[in-house]
Amino acid sequence: MNPITPENIHRHELIGLNVEIVRALDKQMIGMKGLIVDETKNMLVIDSLKKHSNMDEPHRVRIPKKDCTFRFNLPSGQLVDVEGRLLKLKPENRLKNIIRKRW
Repeated sequence: MNPITPENIHRHELIGLNVEIVRALDKQMIGMKGLIVDETKNMLVIDSLKKHSNMDEPHRVRIPKKDCTFRFNLPSGQLVDVEGRLLKLKPENRLKNIIRKRW
């Protein structure tokens, strides 16, 4: 598989990437960061740190794709912003598109 680049991120596996929410309809989500641990057609599930007293407590947050713009930190170190509506496919269908385009 080709390495993830800003041009092809929408056709790659997102689980395992670090992400930050840079725009959202719900203003409380803006600035939330974490590691993507699961993905569905409409949601990203991230492990995020929740400030609780003087301690950081990890917790999972479900983020709707269509309402947000995400900033992904690629393995190469590049940062790329992607509108969630471009990712609104089942992960397996997004990955199938890679195989179909190669043949």
